[in-house]
Amino acid sequence: MAAYIKRQAEAVLERASGSFGAVLVTGARQTGKTTLLTRGAGAYRYVTLDDPLKLNSAALEGETFFEENPPPVIVDEIQYAPGLFPYIKMILDRGAKPGSFLMSGSQQFRMMKNVSESLAGRVGIMTLLGFSLREIKSISFNKPFLPDAPYFKARQEEALNLDFDELWNIIHQGAMPRLYQEDEPDWEFFWGAYTKTYLERDLRDLTQVGDEQKFLIFMSAIAARTGQLLNLSSVSQDVGISVPTAERWLSILVTSNLVFLLRPFQINTTKRMIKAPKLYFLDTGLAAYLTKWTNQEVLRNGHMAGAFFETFVIAEIIKSYTNDGKDAPLYFYRDRDGREIDLVLWQNGVLHPLEIKKHANPDVRDIKAFEVLDGIDGFKRGPGGVICLYKELQTLKGNDKVIPLGFL
Repeated sequence: MAAYIKRQAEAVLERASGSFGAVLVTGARQTGKTTLLTRGAGAYRYVTLDDPLKLNSAALEGETFFEENPPPVIVDEIQYAPGLFPYIKMILDRGAKPGSFLMSGSQQFRMMKNVSESLAGRVGIMTLLGFSLREIKSISFNKPFLPDAPYFKARQEEALNLDFDELWNIIHQGAMPRLYQEDEPDWEFFWGAYTKTYLERDLRDLTQVGDEQKFLIFMSAIAARTGQLLNLSSVSQDVGISVPTAERWLSILVTSNLVFLLRPFQINTTKRMIKAPKLYFLDTGLAAYLTKWTNQEVLRNGHMAGAFFETFVIAEIIKSYTNDGKDAPLYFYRDRDGREIDLVLWQNGVLHPLEIKKHANPDVRDIKAFEVLDGIDGFKRGPGGVICLYKELQTLKGNDKVIPLGFL
């Protein structure tokens, strides 16, 4: 059996279960939600609603379900029985202890409305994505990425020096925990089964998806656009669906935690800003499978190598925030004059501009567009830099750095 890879979100779960009567862990399928909840939870009863008998009891006998399965209890796949939420509320209102209910759900679009209506103020909600690079390499550093001097000083102690082949193998393989339980995982079999399960289970009850095969084509079309501005008209034409259908289907991918939409940073004083978001898959392995890049060598040498590298970096930065229980304050900048910044991290009124390059020789031309952020009323431009494959952290110009991937 493969050794357990420690999840950095364990600390978030501990904090949440000490503050809320119920904790809900959401995320895509197979990101390790059950393992996170059950590891070390010896005093908890475990119930999975994948069990047809348990599901039948939860759906039809919700009033007595928790008499048979009293807290502290872990309820896995709770989205299948949203009728349990009012009963959880009643138990919590009678004075149940913090952490009485630990729940997981992989179909956020089916359950969040019920959670917000029934458990508002009583539930801590956290998102678990696939393994981060820090987790894969057993790095204990767990602060959200911020390109300033205190962050770099702390991160320096465990900075990674990744081999080029190893990096692209991770990008191609993806971040799902099961892929790291075997020395030589069957990549194509895993992602084929994963996609089939997603289509057959997560989508089977959604009235807005009537054609699972066409939805798979839609997923592939979206994957082929990772790292690009979202153009749903183009996607709908390629797939043969209407734009409203494409909008609904994209919302499913987003709420399933498979896709992330990076919003543009908007300056109210100008109308020359690009308003469309950029689209990123949260697992580069799934995107590679859907776009038929069959191994890391062809991927890293292919025309989408830059897009996949950028997608991987964006996902890593997002994970550094979600694994600390925070929302990632990420945007991008692009205007109609052609000025573009790949990533703008906005925190406490300070804008940190970042470029993402898969090469190892950045220069000052890569950060020329950063100047557009100077002088914006109400904001200060903070340190930024170029995230790339250079091996050492060093100053590029002023407060802007060459940032090795191993510092994320």
